Amino acid sequence: MQDVSISDPIDIDKDGNSITLMDIVQDDENILDSIDLSIQSQKLYQFIEQHLEPRERKILTYRYGLYNVRPLPQREVAQKLQISRSYVSRIEKKAIEKLKDYFNDNRSSYGY
Repeated sequence: MQDVSISDPIDIDKDGNSITLMDIVQDDENILDSIDLSIQSQKLYQFIEQHLEPRERKILTYRYGLYNVRPLPQREVAQKLQISRSYVSRIEKKAIEKLKDYFNDNRSSYGY
């Protein structure tokens, strides 16, 4: 029986480059990470739609670039919504706390 290293070539790709077991394992891990991220993103958007007030949704959308919107600093969000920057900050903090509570509750119920 021969020892095999995770970095030993096991095959060659179509361009003639060596493929190692490490290459395959890393791809599987990336796929799992991508799936987990996708599921968490879907949960986030669903929660935002169902549980946040319209103004909270707008502020988080503008601040964090949700729904393919360019992220903006609080000052610009305040100008856009014609409210004070400190009010934007308070609403943002309240909405983020709701999100944290939701995700922390769901993690504990799933055993994470």
